[in-house]
Amino acid sequence: MGVNVQGWSRRRLFPVTVRLPLAAANDSQLHRRHYVPVHVKFVLAFAVALAWAVLAYAVAGRWIGVQETPGKQLAAHLLVLGIAVLPAFMNAFLAMGLLLDRRPARSRFADADFPGVTILMAVHNAEDTVLDTLAGIAAQRYPAPFEVLVINDGSTDATLARLRGAAHAWLEVLDLKSAGGKARALNAGLRLASYPVTVTLDADTHLHPQALRQLVTRYMSDPPNTAAVAGTVLVRNSRQSLVARMQEWDYFHGISATKRVQSLCQGTLVAPGTFSLYRTDILRVVGGWPECVGEDTVLTWAILRDHHRVGYAEDAIAFTRVPASLPRFIEQRGRWSRGVVEAFRAHGSLLFRRRLSTFFIWWSLLFPYTDLVYAVALVPGILLACAGAYWLAGALLAFVMPMALLTNLMVYAAQSRMFRALGLSVRRNPFGLLGYALVYGLVLKPASLMGYISGMLPRRWHGRTY
Repeated sequence: MGVNVQGWSRRRLFPVTVRLPLAAANDSQLHRRHYVPVHVKFVLAFAVALAWAVLAYAVAGRWIGVQETPGKQLAAHLLVLGIAVLPAFMNAFLAMGLLLDRRPARSRFADADFPGVTILMAVHNAEDTVLDTLAGIAAQRYPAPFEVLVINDGSTDATLARLRGAAHAWLEVLDLKSAGGKARALNAGLRLASYPVTVTLDADTHLHPQALRQLVTRYMSDPPNTAAVAGTVLVRNSRQSLVARMQEWDYFHGISATKRVQSLCQGTLVAPGTFSLYRTDILRVVGGWPECVGEDTVLTWAILRDHHRVGYAEDAIAFTRVPASLPRFIEQRGRWSRGVVEAFRAHGSLLFRRRLSTFFIWWSLLFPYTDLVYAVALVPGILLACAGAYWLAGALLAFVMPMALLTNLMVYAAQSRMFRALGLSVRRNPFGLLGYALVYGLVLKPASLMGYISGMLPRRWHGRTY
């Protein structure tokens, strides 16, 4: 593989010395008088969710009892468990988690306290977006030095020419003559990273002007065992199609709610490569990004496996371009699901760790079952309800929908407050919301199932996830 480096000649190839995040001098001391330990919050959320799920099962059991044969009753139990009871538990846990969640106050740091940052960006045929992404980096209000290492992974368009024409003192271009995949490109950049903190950024992603500072201050304010912090990724091209409009609500509501609650339980499961922060030395210890479909998921689980914490910065925002066509959306979500399977294969031992984050590892294990039941039973359940048989759709409407609505209302309120603090406003998108509520799951669940199946089959990986 041919390599050419354009930019600064200064390179430090020896291991970096990391200044671990320091605890606050206790400017949040006032709030600690009302502090509720995380384990207590977890138990409360779990107890409420379990009670709600048991009630759902008990009510549905009365309807299941009308089935004529033991075989039909067993099938009815399995269907109700997957489409109503487990989703009722999950939505109730999310709702309670959001209700109990209090984002930890950030410590106050002088500009001199901020670490230097290496930003890695792997690009392949990104001539239309890469300069805009660099412009977003140039607008960052970050008080310490940073470098941007763009790894051109065998692009065949004008990407390299545009990068070479960009006049930024902090920009370096690493040109890989042949495409080897995103993971290999990022690892090539990691070997050259100069600073103790590494941030990954996709080539079609635009940063909010405070994004880098918010991401780093969250890392510095979090507990000392924090080795990675996931940024918040939102949709930039929602006006492009109805598919993109629906995804805008998924990123703004569903994904954000899940990451908020996972962070509360001290174990965000995915630090997305689109925009996330890592300790450079930890990245090197775990071997960097694995060459697979879900490289960011598997990397995050490797960090958790080594007893580190992964945080979440809800107000460090990056706006990315999402698939605007249905086939590309199905392909992307299939890759995400396959990445979960790959993470279980590589780090399945996390299922047996005594940590709060283990709860969400088990939660992920239930997704193939609930997605399967949703995909095959939702429409028949609705048709049965129209014919007067409410045993399947009734449990869904009575126990899943109210908690899902409550969860969405709470995350909308939290996200709106955060937007106002950053000088942003929530865009009106009623058609996307309608599609997200009514048809999004009908497409998402089968796409996810295909990804799970693909991940379970022996299949050679060819190394590209751009």
